[in-house]
Amino acid sequence: MRFVLAVAENGTVSGAARQLGVNHATVLRRVAAFETRFGVAVFDRTAKGYTVRPERLRMIEAAREAENAVQSVARMLQGEQAPVMGSVRVSSTDSLCQFVLPEIVGTLHKDVSGLRIALMSTNARSDFSRAQADIAVRPTDELGEDMVGDVGAQLGFGVYATDDGQKDWLGLAGPLTRSLAARWMAERVALEQIVSAADSFVVLTYMAGMGLGRAVIPCVLGDADARLKRLDDGGLPSAPIWVANHVDMAGVSRIEATRRYLLQGLDGMKGRLLGVV
Repeated sequence: MRFVLAVAENGTVSGAARQLGVNHATVLRRVAAFETRFGVAVFDRTAKGYTVRPERLRMIEAAREAENAVQSVARMLQGEQAPVMGSVRVSSTDSLCQFVLPEIVGTLHKDVSGLRIALMSTNARSDFSRAQADIAVRPTDELGEDMVGDVGAQLGFGVYATDDGQKDWLGLAGPLTRSLAARWMAERVALEQIVSAADSFVVLTYMAGMGLGRAVIPCVLGDADARLKRLDDGGLPSAPIWVANHVDMAGVSRIEATRRYLLQGLDGMKGRLLGVV
């Protein structure tokens, strides 16, 4: 089980071998023996590595819990209790990963030494069925049917530019075309006014700061850039920031503990995130 868990954590046999301090062949042999013994296939083998099959996610979580329990017993025997331990992969947008979450993660690490948080920065939705992330922190209207979570704060948006006289606009591309900001622009900004675009609010902030055009960006980014001023936005909506996980992961101690800290951290920043302070 230890070898199976290492492959699941690393995504490759070579990564698992390095983690465990054994050779590549040993990992392959132990994983094959596990699958043969229990008559199940745990992984899908692809050119990019090993991914856990969706129907085996709960088994992997049980293995993680078992490993954490063993480590907890060892710490207790040494006089150190660590009831919440393990790695948690948090998927979020590049905006939140750069401007919001590091501060929250820093506080979490001070309070809970047994948790190790990995921030996965992507503006595309993570595939939880393939165990690419454990928790999602996303500004979105609603969660998918296979996700459960809570709203931690509201993400406010504004129109920003270097000066009021800027008439050109910067558009939204890629995953951002599904955002609330994109819907607002589609109703109010003509295509001929858009001179450039980007698939990242962080990039749009830099472009707007260079004077390339007006941009609809999160207030937490725009207010932090001294080159930009917030213009009259005409009633831009805010987006709820969800902290969520796959339904199959509900109740897992390390995930629940991380979710609580993320929700508390977002609540403590709600004014800055909404753009009212």
